[in-house]
Amino acid sequence: MANSTYTKDDTFKPFDKARNELFSHILQCEVLRAEPEHQKEWFDDTMDYLAERYSNLSKNELGTIRSLGERYCQPVIQRGDGAVGAATT
Repeated sequence: MANSTYTKDDTFKPFDKARNELFSHILQCEVLRAEPEHQKEWFDDTMDYLAERYSNLSKNELGTIRSLGERYCQPVIQRGDGAVGAATT
């Protein structure tokens, strides 16, 4: 078998790379624990960085990536004792 210069990273498109990088930064910077106003500031700065790094992405694509990141940072919805489908006997 011949050696190949193929790497796993070659299969990702710029959108995928930028999205993955954003999620990685979210985890490394502990954005999930930050207050909402600090999260907004962090996203503003980080999206500026990603826009420079991935200059071939459109504003729409960058907006989608930001939206995905912001949704990822939202707290999980807590279900009370009366959750749908719960048995009440």
